[in-house]
Amino acid sequence: MKKARRRTPERIVETALRLFNEFGEPNVTTTVIADEMNISPGNLYYHFHNKDEIVSTLFADYEREVDALLTLRDTQPREAEDIWFFLHLLFEIIWKYRFIYRDINDLLTRSRLIETHFQRILAHKQQTALALCNGLAASGALEATPDELAALAVNITLVTSFWLSFEHARQPRKPPDIGRGVYQVMSLAAPWLRGPARQLLQKLSHEYL
Repeated sequence: MKKARRRTPERIVETALRLFNEFGEPNVTTTVIADEMNISPGNLYYHFHNKDEIVSTLFADYEREVDALLTLRDTQPREAEDIWFFLHLLFEIIWKYRFIYRDINDLLTRSRLIETHFQRILAHKQQTALALCNGLAASGALEATPDELAALAVNITLVTSFWLSFEHARQPRKPPDIGRGVYQVMSLAAPWLRGPARQLLQKLSHEYL
């Protein structure tokens, strides 16, 4: 059975995502997207009236994916290995839509919708980070005061949100090692980790330091 061909709007969004990630969203025009797809600009405009509509579609896709991951429900991780895996998944989503993070200042000034929704995502990240820290504390893997946990959640949100930009500035032509980003996040909790959780972090330090 033949695989169904992707519809033109889907192809436009996929092509735009690849180009935005590679060259930066401000540097990619609708003409460039159309040329890359070998379609006319008129064909592209039939589906999206302008580039901002494409950006909004991609942001909505990103928001759905990241919200699904951040919503822990009844599967809140309580072991360091579970959090390591969770952070890997988070960084994979961020890497998939990395243009949003690299170009966020420009996007925020152009779109009120992205401004308000990105603020909500940051708040959701912080809330989830605090839940993860509380889960570790409940299992005895982490010992910290409520104020320390709150500050740790903010720092985790900060590093997960902007570590990729830091790595891009350091080595713009080399894809980052997501495992290193995860280690950087987990190392923030090092002063408060106990038992197997701290042993895991020490083991990982040999790989990423």
